[in-house]
Amino acid sequence: MILFAQVVEGGSFSAAARAAGHAPSAVSRQIALLEDGLGVRLLNRTQSGITLTEAGAAFHARCAEVAALVAEAEGAVAGLGAAPRGALRVAATVAFAKAQLLPILPAFLARHPEITLTLSLTDRPVDLAAENIDVAIRFTEQIGEAAVVARKLAHNRRVICAAPSYLAAHGTPQTPDDLARHNCLRLSSVARWNDWGLTGADGHPAPISGNFEANDADAVYHATLAGVGVARLSSYLVMEDIRAGRLTRVLPGYASDDSDIFALYLDRRNLLPRIRVFIDHLTAHFGPVPPWEREGG
Repeated sequence: MILFAQVVEGGSFSAAARAAGHAPSAVSRQIALLEDGLGVRLLNRTQSGITLTEAGAAFHARCAEVAALVAEAEGAVAGLGAAPRGALRVAATVAFAKAQLLPILPAFLARHPEITLTLSLTDRPVDLAAENIDVAIRFTEQIGEAAVVARKLAHNRRVICAAPSYLAAHGTPQTPDDLARHNCLRLSSVARWNDWGLTGADGHPAPISGNFEANDADAVYHATLAGVGVARLSSYLVMEDIRAGRLTRVLPGYASDDSDIFALYLDRRNLLPRIRVFIDHLTAHFGPVPPWEREGG
């Protein structure tokens, strides 16, 4: 099956023979035996080369998958005794990458100098297979793809806060219902993020509204620091600012929905060494207690 895939992708028996280190006649004979065993013709032989039959096209799709799986398995075994190497493609949300991921990459790359890491910063949904992404760092509400493995990295609290300058000018909300009279900052790219999980006195969700929204949490975070309004932000972003007095917690007695942080990767039986060591690096750094919570946050 692998040899058949090589014939199709090389466009001829001779090209596949060179790749496999066989004589063209031997390759042709093996494909003929394969066709005899299946009872169908897979290839049309012409003077100008080969073309796939309908059955051959369907069979090739499966053969290509087998060839890829075998190559991946061989690479995983071969890499067990060697240093992890190669291209590692990582996607992370903008705010998390800037605040937490980028600071720990120097140590990882120094430990694994033969890995080349490409980082994509985006808050939009990502398709790991279609976009050729090895690892995506995402939050609970962003996980929608069933065919991935989700490994929890850390628990993340959501904290409602505002800059002291905003609270001095507009007052401090004392109940969830008070938020209706404040400028609540929102995220345009993830609708569920704007459900703050607070209940008003009437038993219904406390409404929020405002005149500012952005497409990533990093922009909302900086707008909050600038005194634009009240925001619900992740603890990994704001705990240091709260400790330093740059931000003030609002409604601390009211529970807000939390959202855990995960590393997502495709469900592969033989995880490539470069992916495995990267995920191990993340879990070692962020767990069991994440760094932003280690100072009594």
